[in-house]
Amino acid sequence: MQHLHQAIQRCPRVAVYGTLKRGHRNHHWLNGADMLGQDCLNEITLYDLGPYPGAKLTPSAGVIVEVYAIDAERLARLDELEDYLPLAPAEGVYDRTVLATQYGDAWCYIYNPTVEATQLIESGEW
Repeated sequence: MQHLHQAIQRCPRVAVYGTLKRGHRNHHWLNGADMLGQDCLNEITLYDLGPYPGAKLTPSAGVIVEVYAIDAERLARLDELEDYLPLAPAEGVYDRTVLATQYGDAWCYIYNPTVEATQLIESGEW
């Protein structure tokens, strides 16, 4: 838990681009979090994985994200949902990294597996 508290002190925000956005099936995981607003991030590229998108840390024309203020408890729950493994980030489905948004630095979940056989989401919005 110490790791999570350090992480949240470093970055008390999360930028989401898929099923966690308003109107999508996993948004309830962010109930009670303050939405700070939308932004467009050029450091990531979205891919269509079927039931959800995955972002890779490669430049794009922009991906539309929602940025939320969060706490350590909510970050821990999001880590579970995204199969992020803090002690072995490369082994989970997602890793997370800090990206700059207009609302300050925010955690963003980055898809670990290959996206070779998936469709690029050129519009940047899923």
